Amino acid sequence: MQENLIVKDKFIIGSKHFTSRLMLGTGKYKTLEIAQKTIEASKASIVTVAIRRAHYSKQIGQSNLIDGLNWNKLWLLPNTAGCTTAEEAIRIAFLGREITKQLGQVNNNFIKLEVISDSKNLLPDPIGTLKAAEYLVQKNFNVLPYIYPDPILAKQLEDIGCKTIMPLGSPIGSGQGIQNIINLQIIIENSKIPVIIDAGIGSASEASQAMENGAAGVLINTAIAKSSRPELMAQSMKLGVISGRKCYLAGRIKKKKFAEASSPQRGIIN
Repeated sequence: MQENLIVKDKFIIGSKHFTSRLMLGTGKYKTLEIAQKTIEASKASIVTVAIRRAHYSKQIGQSNLIDGLNWNKLWLLPNTAGCTTAEEAIRIAFLGREITKQLGQVNNNFIKLEVISDSKNLLPDPIGTLKAAEYLVQKNFNVLPYIYPDPILAKQLEDIGCKTIMPLGSPIGSGQGIQNIINLQIIIENSKIPVIIDAGIGSASEASQAMENGAAGVLINTAIAKSSRPELMAQSMKLGVISGRKCYLAGRIKKKKFAEASSPQRGIIN
């Protein structure tokens, strides 16, 4: 019965099925070659690319990661990183959708929505995010919004038709791990769509913690790209995600105030 549960445990966003619950960002790698090898080592199904940066790189003639990956095996998740207003994010979202079509992913309407007006702390703008999400959903985008772990906002975004909720574990690139676990648990318990923990994860144990608490997946960039051995860290994160998901499906024991003997009390030889 347990094996059937694991077999039937599918990771679906919208109507698209993915084999890996580890999603990767593509920034901060030292070289394109390292990025390519790391993504391969991770066995990720989804990679996210900042469309503003990729488009700019393309314009000035530099090579960029979009050109160097096998899009027959990977699913592109364009993101609106660097956008400070809803209007700006909407424009970049349409550009991202055109890029997915050029890569041959004609049915790819995914967009990772980021609206960040706080340049110091890089915290997402809840009002701008909700405004942009409402418009993009109406334009047939599969919107994956990046948010602060606010259960009310998460439910509002789900209600308007977003395909996932992506609350931060802790601030972008901070490596502080999973903070505000209570709010994240509320979001997960209340959501009927996948909840993906995005930002702040620094180690495989923290990726596993996110999964153990019921997250559908995690998105990781800095912890892998800035590690001393990115390929090895990617493999570690992959295993952490798998382990955490299986732990969640298995069901951990309840915490108790006092010890409880593992062996039965009856039949003890005196």
